[in-house]
Amino acid sequence: MILYKRAYDPVGADDGYRVLVDRLWPRGIRKEDLALHEWLKEAAPSNELRRRFHHDPTRFEAFRSAYHAELTAHPEHWWKLLEIAGKGNLTLLYGARDTEHNNARVLAEFLEDELERVQPGSSPTCYADRDA
Repeated sequence: MILYKRAYDPVGADDGYRVLVDRLWPRGIRKEDLALHEWLKEAAPSNELRRRFHHDPTRFEAFRSAYHAELTAHPEHWWKLLEIAGKGNLTLLYGARDTEHNNARVLAEFLEDELERVQPGSSPTCYADRDA
């Protein structure tokens, strides 16, 4: 399961592997006070994209599309997250105030789609050798 939550929220029992996926460290939190396993700046949107979006909900769909393009172009930045999510719970941490319009949500959705894509499928060809 892939979860996403604010870095300021308390650790949950079902968080599993906790990864900060922002380019900037969350304001007001000391590094030693944030419970996380890893900080993956590379999995966050580029600085240019982050500045263009500027947490404006009216720009969210354009942000989502552009961020998907960045992620697709650089699987080496998120592949590790996919492997972790395939084994257990993964929580993506972010610092933004907006819980609906943020990069961690987009990344979680993207990773969920990728997990479905790489899992053994149940396409019709899988049943080609079975009798009807």
